[in-house]
Amino acid sequence: MSKDIGIDLGTASVLVYVKGKGIVLKEPSVVAIDKNTDRLIKVGREAQQMLGRTPGNIVAIRPLRDGVISQYEVTLKMIQYFIRRACGTVLFKPRVIICVPSGITEVEERAVVDAARQAGAKRTYLIEEPVAAAIGAGIDISMPRGHMIVDIGGGTTDIAVISLGGVVVSESIKVAGNKFDEAIMRYVRKRYNVLIGERTAERIKIAIGTVWPLKEPRTIDVKGRSLLSGLPTPVHLNSNEMPDALEEPITAVIEAVCAVIERTPPELIGDIMSGGIIMTGGGSLLYGLDRLIANVTGIKARIADKPEHCVAIGTGKSLENLSVIPEGSINISRQKMPKY
Repeated sequence: MSKDIGIDLGTASVLVYVKGKGIVLKEPSVVAIDKNTDRLIKVGREAQQMLGRTPGNIVAIRPLRDGVISQYEVTLKMIQYFIRRACGTVLFKPRVIICVPSGITEVEERAVVDAARQAGAKRTYLIEEPVAAAIGAGIDISMPRGHMIVDIGGGTTDIAVISLGGVVVSESIKVAGNKFDEAIMRYVRKRYNVLIGERTAERIKIAIGTVWPLKEPRTIDVKGRSLLSGLPTPVHLNSNEMPDALEEPITAVIEAVCAVIERTPPELIGDIMSGGIIMTGGGSLLYGLDRLIANVTGIKARIADKPEHCVAIGTGKSLENLSVIPEGSINISRQKMPKY
């Protein structure tokens, strides 16, 4: 018997949902390849350990940039690997549903579908990330009621107003968790004249990242390379510095949220005012971001349960309804959605 699989193909991590089992796999979307032989060496967590630490012939890369495929062949190998890990050896090819950012172009859509098909999918379906996030957050999107979703992933922030199973207004910007890391790297370089890597910046973000004053400031000590001496240098960082460090990307996210609200039909604004803004994705866990959005928009914002899993769970729930969805590579949210 074939399995139905849901894949949250994220810039930072890939989550795989198998029908009847739930989320079976969560791995960083990193691939290590031997440049000389083009052979896949490591995928996921083991490949992530290699970032910035590889010898000349091995390259560790993220094949997805800003939520879409930037390196087709590498992404194909990665999807193949994850499908094999999730399914084991099965006689029949699985039906696969994949999440894509709401701002994806037709060419990018086709690349995702082709990669999944070549990786061994029997049929491929696409679903927009904010729709999957809403379903995963437990919202009944089939009702004639407006819901606002802000999904902050690794590569993209997807903001959408959903009603009657479809997207009414949406905005997808290429500012999310990775840009938060880059902003911290820039800040440390400018303020302390020290170069730090991506993984160190991510560690800082998780440990002390905040956009709202903390009652008790947190600190972290990291090491980088001094731009002045070229030698390893320790840096002591305080959470009070983080709002300044993250100002640029956070402003872009808030401006996008406001832009969607401005384009939302008046009837749906009333629904959103009473239901609030639902935040999903790993980026929504940045301390105080929900309060900041509520403060700027005047609409209460809340973080969904298990925000980093919402998109994968929503994709998985959509698997229950593949029988009522037309075959082929379509975007589910453009179809009449059944009730969840």
